[in-house]
Amino acid sequence: MTESIAIKQDISATKTTTCLAALQEAIQDRIIGQQDLIRSMMVCLLCDGHMLIEGMPGLAKTTAAKTLAGALEGDFMRIQFTPDLLPSDLIGTDIYLQEKGAFEFRKGPLFNNIILADEINRAPAKVQSALLEAMEEKQVSVGLQSYKLPELYMVLATQNPIEQEGTYSLPEAQLDRFLMHVVVGYPDHDEELQILNLDEKLDQDKGGKKTKPKVHSIHQSEVFTARKDVLGVYVDEKLKHYAVSLVSATRTPAKYSEKLAGWLHFGASPRATLGIVHAAKALAYLEGSAYVSPHHIQQVAPNILRHRIIPTFEAEAEGVARDEIIAHLLEVVAVP
Repeated sequence: MTESIAIKQDISATKTTTCLAALQEAIQDRIIGQQDLIRSMMVCLLCDGHMLIEGMPGLAKTTAAKTLAGALEGDFMRIQFTPDLLPSDLIGTDIYLQEKGAFEFRKGPLFNNIILADEINRAPAKVQSALLEAMEEKQVSVGLQSYKLPELYMVLATQNPIEQEGTYSLPEAQLDRFLMHVVVGYPDHDEELQILNLDEKLDQDKGGKKTKPKVHSIHQSEVFTARKDVLGVYVDEKLKHYAVSLVSATRTPAKYSEKLAGWLHFGASPRATLGIVHAAKALAYLEGSAYVSPHHIQQVAPNILRHRIIPTFEAEAEGVARDEIIAHLLEVVAVP
């Protein structure tokens, strides 16, 4: 009887993995040359985490988020963040109904499964902070009342580089709520040529309309099943120590490298350690592995740490990028 149940569970897990693989492949067919972005979106989905996507305009940040949201069975809402946005525009507000003689709460756009917060850093800090409770607690509070958000809840936020006109820096507390911070770069020559050819293929020259191919859809229950399976992926004790050492090195860099000590002002919190291990499990699961390897940790570490470390003034003055700091970190911390 027990063996029969185990076989059924294995079949279910295989089916779920196949659905996720098909979903990832379908997104890759739609988004050219952004492998790290697509893989990271899938990892965040499996980890029940949120994701911050940074890059210049026109690099398919919004398209990638829309494609993922369109493939998931659930409600999707795109919120365009602007300087005049108010917290109530996100959360909702109490409306007084004359006929009832009482207030009634009208839900805002945050009450959807997938939220695309487009150009999040174009809104002031008060509006950005309105997302904090929603992202961490999966609830929002209005007055003395708290309202639960959907069980499947994911924020995909896009931001433009802070050097651009009309952008604000995100508060550190909010940045820490994002599981991953992915930086999207320009495509290379061959990738941009593929983008051009794909655009021509989509354009049917019928009144200027473009028809996009349907993306493989996945049921919410399959996502929840996959999340449970991810928790069962094995992590050796030595690799747990490795993850802890990576994060500890951001706090006490002088123990590992003089160069690292000159670059790091503040390190990452324990939330980063939890994120690295969980994301490594999810990546191993996506690759069909039953256990985590060192390369899984090394692949997810940059996106987990990028927004959680604060460089020194000297590092910023010398133009040392956070990615360079993390790359050096991975070099000086011994791999088990």
